[in-house]
Amino acid sequence: MAIPILHFWEKYYENPDEGLGSTYERFIINRILFKTVKHFKIKSVLETPSFGFTGLSGINSMYIAQKDCQITLMDHNQKRLDYIQRTWKDLELPFTGIYTEDYSSLPFEEKTFDMSWNFSALWFVNDLSVFLKELDRVSKKVILLIVPNQTGIGYLQQKYFGQDDLKKYLNEDYIKVHYIKSEMKKLKWKLLSHELLDCPLWPDIGMSKEDFLKKLKLSFLLPKKPSAHIKKEPVSILDYYSGKRPDMPKDFEKFEFFEKNAPHTFKKIWAHHQYLLFVR
Repeated sequence: MAIPILHFWEKYYENPDEGLGSTYERFIINRILFKTVKHFKIKSVLETPSFGFTGLSGINSMYIAQKDCQITLMDHNQKRLDYIQRTWKDLELPFTGIYTEDYSSLPFEEKTFDMSWNFSALWFVNDLSVFLKELDRVSKKVILLIVPNQTGIGYLQQKYFGQDDLKKYLNEDYIKVHYIKSEMKKLKWKLLSHELLDCPLWPDIGMSKEDFLKKLKLSFLLPKKPSAHIKKEPVSILDYYSGKRPDMPKDFEKFEFFEKNAPHTFKKIWAHHQYLLFVR
């Protein structure tokens, strides 16, 4: 989570350099998405709200779009939606983008989508109960909700330093797991899986992950430093989606020690996010 992104999300459309943290996060989320899409034979997907706490907005569903899923995104900022549409067009990926002032009424027929999902975005809706009822109405098979890990040290630190923005722009109650579970149970959805994810070597803190690894004397894990006369290339998963860096996922496997081996008690204080997978 990075609360300041509320104010500087636009910069990533000028320079899509997301760094190690957000890029690692995306590969981990892609695994969850692909596993879900494959298991439930998902073909149509609604991502709403599409704006969450990451780098470049609106690209969360690109990976499964490349796996032949039909993607629909909704955003409450028309300028951001225009940027999103341009980004998808640049990669020649089809999707449907829809602007909405709020998320209380979704403009779709019942059971339009096989799956609905969002990433770190529930705190933007006006009324969680109303929004989840709408997801229930338009979703056939699966609802996947990814929220910040509120017991993580990174979340607690950023919450403390970003408390003014948190109170002004977000509704923290709507990302509380017990609240989400309760509302989904009322709608008769079954919680199939609830797991902590996005647990790399670095905590979810507002500093360069490269600097953090250097402080821990783990610089050998970083990409080799280019020569002084060579401009540093940005770290962007768009290079993987475009085919420019097809081996990019392998480059990030070396950061997965905690993801694969840490016990649940450790992940509760270290993991950045958690996901809840609901089925009818």
